[in-house]
Amino acid sequence: MTGDEHGRPGSDHAGHVEEGDHAGHAHGVAADADRRWLVTALALIVAFMAAEVSVGFLAHSLALISDAAHMLTDAASIALALTAMRLAARPARGTYTYGLKRTEILSAQANGITLLVLSAWLGYEAIRRLIAPPAVTGVLVLVTALAGVAVNLAATWAISRANRTSLNVEGAYQHILTDLFGFIATAIAGAVIIATGFGRADAIASLVVVVLMVRAGTGLVQESGRIFLEAAPAGTDPDTIGDRLAAADDVAEVHDLHVWTITSGQPALSAHVLVAPGCDCHGVRRALQRMLREEYQITHATLQVDHLGEDQDAGLLHVTRREAVEASQEPCCEDPHGPVHLPGPHEH
Repeated sequence: MTGDEHGRPGSDHAGHVEEGDHAGHAHGVAADADRRWLVTALALIVAFMAAEVSVGFLAHSLALISDAAHMLTDAASIALALTAMRLAARPARGTYTYGLKRTEILSAQANGITLLVLSAWLGYEAIRRLIAPPAVTGVLVLVTALAGVAVNLAATWAISRANRTSLNVEGAYQHILTDLFGFIATAIAGAVIIATGFGRADAIASLVVVVLMVRAGTGLVQESGRIFLEAAPAGTDPDTIGDRLAAADDVAEVHDLHVWTITSGQPALSAHVLVAPGCDCHGVRRALQRMLREEYQITHATLQVDHLGEDQDAGLLHVTRREAVEASQEPCCEDPHGPVHLPGPHEH
């Protein structure tokens, strides 16, 4: 079996290589409507972020500044999502055979790394202020935080109207939810400062925001990293899929099975399938692709289907698939990738 370095079937395959049915399968986010909602959320966030930075310096509140820094990453996330949507909409051509759909994954990873870097700096500043707390104007902190809650609720509602199957859009949505919790913590800190004069409440609220930023940033980096490393989609077990394919009627063996994610919400699969001599290989292929679509929601499936032993001894005709596997003396691929899946119990 020939193909690229990822094990996906190449154009020079012998046998039957067919693509899955893509009818009705939408990739990415709806362009016009989603852009409007994202632009609305972006405008709200940028306007409030500028005001919050000014108030944060006037009030000497690290909690407000840390919230503003988090909002900056939210704004960057939405701006990158808008850019990625435009790039991803371009048709595949030339050397970019999948188009530019992974630009949203690049921006999601950049956003996650930025969150982690900012959380490290804000964590350091918060600890320093716990040791030597400055005077904080509690009234400004409380009023600004309550305004932040209102703005974040509006921005969250706007983004919730967009298509959140995109990792970028979902990341921005989760970040704004994180901001909402952060502003609640900041408002509580402002109330504590007004009521008790306990200045360290501001730094403690900052640490709460830092924890939320680390959680959101780590999740984005991990998920985007899985896609870049072409791991199987979360919750998908390739061995289970391979065994399911091998258990289908007339299938003798499945190998070179690869399951990966092209971009958010677009799982893909390729495999080399050997079928019993004399059976309808095209019928087997259609049945396998239907099973992948209905049971695993994998609509982008490329299967190379060959008759077992068709280039070997003619005595392999009219035998059972298990007998065919046992009778096959030569491997069908010189360099198979991953385990071989056979009908019945077997080790991977």
